[in-house]
Amino acid sequence: MNFRLIITALVATTVVAGCSTSSAGPPVPGLAERGTTMTTATLTRKDLTTKVSLKGKVTLNPVYGLVAPVDGQVRYLEVKDDKKGTPTKPTRVGAVWAAGKPTHFEVPAGSTFAGRLVDDKATVTAGMPVVSAKFGGYALVADIDGAQAYALAEGLGAVRGQIKSGPGPFDCAVLGTTAALPPGTIPDPPAPPAPAAPVPGAPVEAAPVQAPAPQPEQDSRAPSESTGMRLVCVPPAGLKLINGAEATIEVITAQAKQVLVAPVEAVAGKQGAGKVDVLDANGTRQTKDVVLGGTDGDVVEIKSGLTGTETLALPGPDLPAPQDGAAGK
Repeated sequence: MNFRLIITALVATTVVAGCSTSSAGPPVPGLAERGTTMTTATLTRKDLTTKVSLKGKVTLNPVYGLVAPVDGQVRYLEVKDDKKGTPTKPTRVGAVWAAGKPTHFEVPAGSTFAGRLVDDKATVTAGMPVVSAKFGGYALVADIDGAQAYALAEGLGAVRGQIKSGPGPFDCAVLGTTAALPPGTIPDPPAPPAPAAPVPGAPVEAAPVQAPAPQPEQDSRAPSESTGMRLVCVPPAGLKLINGAEATIEVITAQAKQVLVAPVEAVAGKQGAGKVDVLDANGTRQTKDVVLGGTDGDVVEIKSGLTGTETLALPGPDLPAPQDGAAGK
């Protein structure tokens, strides 16, 4: 018997058996098909407070706008330069005439007239800026972009301010309108009356020596410059404010009770028309149009388009990619 051959065969068998045992492992789990939705969300009902957060800063003597109270024709009054300081009473600056009746508008106490924003006797509509005013003191000023402007268009509710590393939060009283303002104009003072012309045929008498006619006093006020859309609000008295300090302004625009809401991640769109992906029993997506309401940043109101029993896919639908050659059309 060839013992060498027997030993070699036993060694080979042991090596093969060891390799087979060590390579065995847990089975590989099955993978979901491409496009399968793994995360879903359901709709709920809750009280919803719609807020808009604005980035601003503390500003000294900011300019803001006053609007026409009604539709009609604007008629301005002559507003004299008050060198005595900031007025402590409202200053009447004009009126809008409609159906033969005036509706007056005033610059509030604590602010000075800073310019006319439309021509005298111009036709205006309610809500159109007609006068700029300058607040005397510190206020919070936040610039507004187009999307925020439409969010604020429904109206301003409670407004709160917070100074970065400073006072707050606190109530903040809004001044004027959030609309963009054109450059203001301050009219020249009226010229002195001209001397009467001599009557033809009347005897000419030596004119008495008269002192030079007084020249109209020059107005020292500079008209306001144009501004973008902005919100100006005044914090409570007694707070320590530093010009230029960063601030946050939070505006509550609407409040609703027990409305149907969905997570913002499940919705395409922000206001008005939107879209969601609804999952059927087989997990297939179906994109549906919905009408959106307000949002608090976490959820958004679904005004119509869903019953409330649907299951939504996360994330929501994407906008379709542009077709080749469609750019610029």
